[in-house]
Amino acid sequence: MHDTPVFIIDEARLRRNCETLRRVKEESGCKILLAQKAYSAYATYPIISEYLDGTTASGLYEARLGKEAFGKETHVYSPAYKAEEFGEILKYADHVTFNTPEQVKKYGEAAKAAGKSIGLRINPECSTQDGHAIYDPCAPHSRLGTTAAEFDEGALPLLDGLHFHTLCEQNSDALETTLNAVEERFGKYLGGMKWLNFGGGHHITRADYDIPRLIRCIRRIKDKYGCEVYLEPGEAVVLNAGTLVAEVLDVMHNGMNIAVLDASAACHMPDVLEMPYRPPITGLFRKRADSASGGAADLYEYAGEGYEKISDAGDPGTKAHDCRLAGATCLAGDVIGDWAFDAMPQTGDRIVFGDMALYTMVKTNTFNGTPLPSIAFRDRSGSVAALRAFGYDDFKNRL
Repeated sequence: MHDTPVFIIDEARLRRNCETLRRVKEESGCKILLAQKAYSAYATYPIISEYLDGTTASGLYEARLGKEAFGKETHVYSPAYKAEEFGEILKYADHVTFNTPEQVKKYGEAAKAAGKSIGLRINPECSTQDGHAIYDPCAPHSRLGTTAAEFDEGALPLLDGLHFHTLCEQNSDALETTLNAVEERFGKYLGGMKWLNFGGGHHITRADYDIPRLIRCIRRIKDKYGCEVYLEPGEAVVLNAGTLVAEVLDVMHNGMNIAVLDASAACHMPDVLEMPYRPPITGLFRKRADSASGGAADLYEYAGEGYEKISDAGDPGTKAHDCRLAGATCLAGDVIGDWAFDAMPQTGDRIVFGDMALYTMVKTNTFNGTPLPSIAFRDRSGSVAALRAFGYDDFKNRL
């Protein structure tokens, strides 16, 4: 394995998620798309495309990547389109969803003439989230989607479908609540639509997710309105299918133990600061003196050849040594979180963070000139191979 920090994508776990999604497709009759905003590691698209029906994009670049690297259906939605980009978007997109009736009227005729399926994003004004307004499209004054009061029936002749996206890491009970609101506010239009897109935020591959309820929701809409149903999960496709391996660069004390890592919350896992989100840790690993292999069969027990696990991670106060893990940037708040370990982290040790496929690689940045983590792939045989390494030119060429 290459030097740290490095993201490792695990094929076995990726396929396990995709098999669950395929089950939902088969039992409900829906179509499922990969939301590239959460995960765009296109080297693995050939695997995902064995199971899913296509991709969703938030603009020109994602639409092009989805069409070129994934194939199948390419759907694109943006809160607003740029006139100089829209013609090129039409080269790649099969479905184009608009945010407002005004955008439909501005671009819909051109999209229809190009043979595209046209949609409008709606806002059912039904918030089912607690505490994360930054990820709530139904928050007051949201710009995402058209409310019933702003729905212009003059756009209906151009519309093939409606789209809503209101969930974030939620179970199917939240979807059921949202569907009731959609029908209450927009039900009179659904019978004339070819499709309804349920958006993303469905945590389908989480252990406690109620899949039978999801299937009932999908079937109810299909049977009642005779339309195709789409889901476009991002997290569910790669949930727990990747790790980030980081190395301890230094250890200090200032009222508490602090380990400075070569991985950064600000640069490599910004959801830690935005959400806020505390990633799981699979363990603390130390280099074996005899350099024997310390790799184990499971990705979540792998920190590199020659490393062995010396401690699990727990909440502060639950083990012998509390320690804050932080990045090496100049941002005072570049703190990943506080944990407890059986052994105190030392310089040269490695920390393995779990659930690091989603909203990580797509959000990394080079603040402070911080190097981007490498990306590696672990196949079902356990072999780890590099997919991409980054260097100075990747930092320089962004500026």
